[in-house]
Amino acid sequence: MRIALGVEYDGSAFNGWQSQAAGVTVQDTLEGALTGIAAHPVRVQACGRTDAGVHATAQVVHFDTGATRPDNAWVRGCNALLPPAVAVRWAQPVDDDFNARFSACSRSYRYLLYNSPVRPALAAALIGWFHRPLDVCRMAEAAAVLVGRHDFSAFRSSECQAGSPVRTMTRLDVRRRGDWICVDLTANAFLHHMVRNIVGALVEIGCSRRGTDWTRELLALRDRRLAAPTFSAAGLYLVGVGYDARWGLPADGLNRLPPVGPAD
Repeated sequence: MRIALGVEYDGSAFNGWQSQAAGVTVQDTLEGALTGIAAHPVRVQACGRTDAGVHATAQVVHFDTGATRPDNAWVRGCNALLPPAVAVRWAQPVDDDFNARFSACSRSYRYLLYNSPVRPALAAALIGWFHRPLDVCRMAEAAAVLVGRHDFSAFRSSECQAGSPVRTMTRLDVRRRGDWICVDLTANAFLHHMVRNIVGALVEIGCSRRGTDWTRELLALRDRRLAAPTFSAAGLYLVGVGYDARWGLPADGLNRLPPVGPAD
């Protein structure tokens, strides 16, 4: 039997998603809880990896098991074994041809940026921060250039293992509410550090260090060395994974972001 799960986590407590020998990752932690419920070793496949410090409200995984359990056992049972920083939100049986990664047709991220002269304290691990005033109109103008199918080589990390730098961005919105700036992105898939590198470029433009045409120039140059530094992981959230309606999976995530962020 194949089971799909929706998982939420505070990434500041882990060394990223992917399993490591030290075991301090979300994947290792989740697999340990699932193994306890299934009474056999469980391995999960996620829709995508998140780096250390990156959070998720809508990570989707699947695993195979021969154990027969009520759907509720995969939720309540796992959560009883998981630390406070990780929670299973839902569980649902799926056909054997479902794959959390390869069946996904889109991924959505949200970056929460606190724009204030004084650094935050209470939510420091959950938000990004920039001290100089940012012009959201300039940022939104520059962001619009990135929507569409492009070679995002200038926005991928040197460690990226993707076979192609070409991705299709279907949404890139920048909004402000008070001291908060919210960046929403949706694409068919993302390169390693792509969102954080885009946010870094938009911040450079927002504080007028760069012109609004800089994102267009970076796309054309295709050289990561000429782009902005990678921005902090703290404000980044995986908030949605798109699947064909035939799978019947829940589509939630945005409504569970920390209350410090902008309202929709």
